[in-house]
Amino acid sequence: MNEILDWILEVVQSVDPVLRTIIAGIAILLETSVLVGLVVPGDTVVIVSATAVSSVAEYVWLLVAVVVGALIGESIGFALGRFFGPSIRTSRVGRWIGEKHWVSAQNYTDRRAGIAVFVSRFLPVLHSLVPLTVGMSTMRYRTFIAWTAPACVLWATGYITVGWLAAGSYRELSEQLHTAGYIFVGIIAAFLLLVVVGKRLLHRLERRYMQHPGDGDATTVDEDPADTNDAAADDADADDSAR
Repeated sequence: MNEILDWILEVVQSVDPVLRTIIAGIAILLETSVLVGLVVPGDTVVIVSATAVSSVAEYVWLLVAVVVGALIGESIGFALGRFFGPSIRTSRVGRWIGEKHWVSAQNYTDRRAGIAVFVSRFLPVLHSLVPLTVGMSTMRYRTFIAWTAPACVLWATGYITVGWLAAGSYRELSEQLHTAGYIFVGIIAAFLLLVVVGKRLLHRLERRYMQHPGDGDATTVDEDPADTNDAAADDADADDSAR
């Protein structure tokens, strides 16, 4: 195991740090701007690039490149949605994505506004569709950026930190433990499992907002009908008790 991992890490680290950082930034840019992330997840490129980080300076530059790439990509996605959204949705690629996903993204941004922009960064499929969908909505660009920027920073920091620490720990232990490779794989696998479980739980929590359209204004947050009904029931019970 150690020999295989040594070879993989050496191949990644043999790439020029500047080129490696640029590739990671471009991968994230493409992920959110032209839907490449639906085929090749940008998070894979980021975590692989992070395993080659050998200093704090490289860590910071990779983080900056990924965050900037994500923001540029989401900005391009927003612009494409603003000017070409309906055409993209009815194009061959749009039909391949599926009307179901487009409707979910539209309902979600319609009902959750900026919250949808932030949360979608951590949800499969929606992280690529929401910038386009928001571009087709009434939300202003500055509002969109204000919500997506902290999500991009949080997302990038998580992936880069795990990749960096896992690879660094492996390099320190590989000469002492023959099982160091399994520890490295275990850390990455545990993180990815946590990500998958977290995405599913988050999607389950937010799914009710994707099933029905809102008020048609992506700048306001609609109440969940279930919450409204519960509140009405509580008010009714309070009135009955008062009587």
